[in-house]
Amino acid sequence: MTFSEQQRIIPVLNMKREKVIKNKIIVTDVDGVLLNWEDAFHVWMEHQGFKKVKDYKLLYHASEQFGLSMEEGSKWIQLFNQSAAIGFLPPLRDAQEIVRLLNKNHGYRFVVCTSLSTDKNAQALRTRNLKKIFGDVFDEFVYLGTGADKDDALYKLSKKYNGCFWVEDNIKNCYAGAAVDFRPILMEHGYNMKKQQDFFVARNWEDIYLQVIRSY
Repeated sequence: MTFSEQQRIIPVLNMKREKVIKNKIIVTDVDGVLLNWEDAFHVWMEHQGFKKVKDYKLLYHASEQFGLSMEEGSKWIQLFNQSAAIGFLPPLRDAQEIVRLLNKNHGYRFVVCTSLSTDKNAQALRTRNLKKIFGDVFDEFVYLGTGADKDDALYKLSKKYNGCFWVEDNIKNCYAGAAVDFRPILMEHGYNMKKQQDFFVARNWEDIYLQVIRSY
């Protein structure tokens, strides 16, 4: 093979390698997907003297779950997200086992996109929490303000990870991901079970594992 022929082939091989690497990325939310934010928040709120309303598991917003106004609920969420407690959230369901399996056995890496807080200490606690539970499986962490929309962040991420899976528990954010050519997977919770949606619904990470492996 001549040098000129090698020069033509190398870029093609690099493009193929780049495509494989890109396809081995799963972009994911954290709260309600990787970590059990809701239960930890409920315990914390009860320590502050609040009580949950009846059928709270069918309600998405924390303000509704505790009978608070949206403004008041958002304030307490922000306080919780910037507290030391945010660094010690447990994994959601079977997330720890399956995320590690996808990484170890199939080479998948993960990119986090989470509306946590703009506070750097809170972000550092979350990064440490995730790495402690899941290990070295993350390529990138995108942190947004508490409750912030993810449309712009997903658009930017789609430039690098176009066509990859996007795991969320919020249907609105699933649609935002689909709009920029991600493949959304909705993590099932009481608050999103009865809402109309057009995406694959996962009860746990085992369901996600099967969906991912079948598509590869």
